[in-house]
Amino acid sequence: MAKPKKTPRPKAETPKGFRDYFGAEVTQRTEMLRKIAAVYHRYGFDALESSGVETVEALGKFLPDVDRPNEGVFAWQEDADADKPGDWLALRYDLTAPLARVYAQHQNDLPKPYRRYAMGPVWRNEKPGPGRFRQFYQCDADTVGAPSVAADAEICAMLADCLEEVGIPRGDYVIRVNNRKVLNGVLEVAGLAGDDKERERGIVLRAIDKLDRLGPEGVHALLGEGRKDESGDFTEGAGLSEFQVKLLVDFLGVAKKLGSVGEPHTVEDEAEFKKNNDNLLIYTQAEWNGFICESLRSIVRDSTVGNQGVDELETIARLLDAGGYGPDRIVVDPSVVRGLGYYTGPVYEAELTFDIQDEKGRTRNFGSVAGGGRYDDLVKRFTGQEVPATGVSIGVDRLLAALQAKGRMHSSEAGPVVVTVMDRDRMADYQKMVAELRQAGIRAEVYLGNPKNFGNQLKYADKRGSPVAVIEGGDEKERGVIQIKDLILGAQIAESATLEEWKDRPSQFEVPRDDLVAKVRDILAQHDLPGGGADK
Repeated sequence: MAKPKKTPRPKAETPKGFRDYFGAEVTQRTEMLRKIAAVYHRYGFDALESSGVETVEALGKFLPDVDRPNEGVFAWQEDADADKPGDWLALRYDLTAPLARVYAQHQNDLPKPYRRYAMGPVWRNEKPGPGRFRQFYQCDADTVGAPSVAADAEICAMLADCLEEVGIPRGDYVIRVNNRKVLNGVLEVAGLAGDDKERERGIVLRAIDKLDRLGPEGVHALLGEGRKDESGDFTEGAGLSEFQVKLLVDFLGVAKKLGSVGEPHTVEDEAEFKKNNDNLLIYTQAEWNGFICESLRSIVRDSTVGNQGVDELETIARLLDAGGYGPDRIVVDPSVVRGLGYYTGPVYEAELTFDIQDEKGRTRNFGSVAGGGRYDDLVKRFTGQEVPATGVSIGVDRLLAALQAKGRMHSSEAGPVVVTVMDRDRMADYQKMVAELRQAGIRAEVYLGNPKNFGNQLKYADKRGSPVAVIEGGDEKERGVIQIKDLILGAQIAESATLEEWKDRPSQFEVPRDDLVAKVRDILAQHDLPGGGADK
C-alpha cells in the first residue's frame, strides 16, 4: 500500500513584487504622512478614504489595457463560472480614478469646489524591478470643480510646504511647472494638430516622455527617422521635417538652455537684458519666469491654444509670487513632460536637486518625488459634463528614501523600556511598573519570555533597541529600590571605555522605587529620546 503523499509546506516568502515593512519603516511613513496631512488640512482639504476595489468599468482609460482587464491591474470577475458572470473588479490602480467615481456618485452632497486628500496603498500588476514594487503608497490632494488656474497655483504652493514640512529645505528641491496647452500650440504650429496626424503626435509624446532617459539627441532621432539603441533594436520615428523637429527641440530646450535660476548664462541676442563685461547674463528670480514665458510665446506664435497656455503659466507665476513662492522654489519649465497625454492644462513636478551615491558608488541626482496637473476630462466619463479638476501625488517611498539619503531620517528607532522579570510569581509588581511608565507617556513593556535566564532578557532588550532596562529582584523589593540600567551608555562604555572610565561613568543606577518614572525620564532626556524631560 502506497504511503499517502505529504502535503508540501508553503514557502515562507513574500510574493514577487511585494515587500514587508517593519517597525521603524512603518513608524517613519506614518509620521511623514501625518505631517503632509497637516499641511493639506491647513489648506482646507478634507480627508477621503475610498474603496480599495473599483470596477474595471470605473477605472476605464486608466487601465493599461482596457480589452484585457486582468493585464496591468489585479482583477477578477465575480461569479466568473456562473451563467451570468458578474462585474470585473480590480484593486485600485491609483487614487485619482476612485476620486472621479466618488465625485460623480456623491456630487449633490459635496461642496463645490471639492478639496480632498487621500493616502493609502495602490496596486499595479506590472513587472517588478529594483525599487519598483507592485504595491506602494500614494499621497494625493485634488481640487474638483475649480476651473481657475489659481487652484493649480495653490497645489504647487502646498506641495512646496509639504516638502519643507517633512524636512526638505529650500535649495534642495524645485517645483517645475509646464502646460499641456503650450505643447498643443507647438504641435499646431508644427502642423501636427489634425486628426490625420494622430500617429505622429503619439510618437512625439512618447519621445518627449523619454527626454530624461535618452537626452536631446535621442529625442531628436525619434522625432525624425528613428533611433537604434545599444542592442541594435530600431524604433521607428515620427518622420518629421527639420523645421518640425527644430520647433519641438526649441520648445523642450528653453529652460535647459538657460540653466538654473541665478546662474550666469552666455547669450548672444537677448538685448533686453543687461550684460556684464564678460558677456554673461544673470537672471534674477523676478526675471526668470517672465523670460521663460516670453520665450515660449515666441515659439507658439499665433496659436490660440498655445498663447492661452502661456497666459495660464504667467498667471500661476504671478499668484505664486504674490504668496511668496518665487522661482527659488517654483519655476516655469517647458521640459516637464510628465504624462502630457493624460493632462489637459498645467502640469507640475517636484524634483529634489541634491546628489546621492547609488549602490555602485556613482553620483546621481535624486530626481522626482511628486507630480500632478490638471485633468478636466476625468469626471466627464461618468457625468457626460466636463468637470475641471487638478491635483498632485507625492511618492511616499521615494520621499522617505530621500530623507534617509540626507541623514534626516534614521533607519531604526529606540525600542521600549524593558521591565525585566526576576520572579515570575511577582508579575503583578512588574505590570504595575510598566503601567506607570506608559501612563507617563513612556514606551515600555514587560519581558514575556522565559525569565529563567536573565542574560536572555538583556539580549532581548538589546535586539529591541531598548534604551533602558528596569530590574527588581527579591533583595531590591525588600529594600524598596530598583535597578535602572542605561543600555545605550552601557554599550558605549563597553565599546571603548577603559576600566577607570567605566568606574567613573556607571551605566546602572539604584534608585528608590518611587523614582522609577523620574529616573527613566532623565536617562531618555540625556539621549534625546521621546519620553525624556521633566515630569508632566
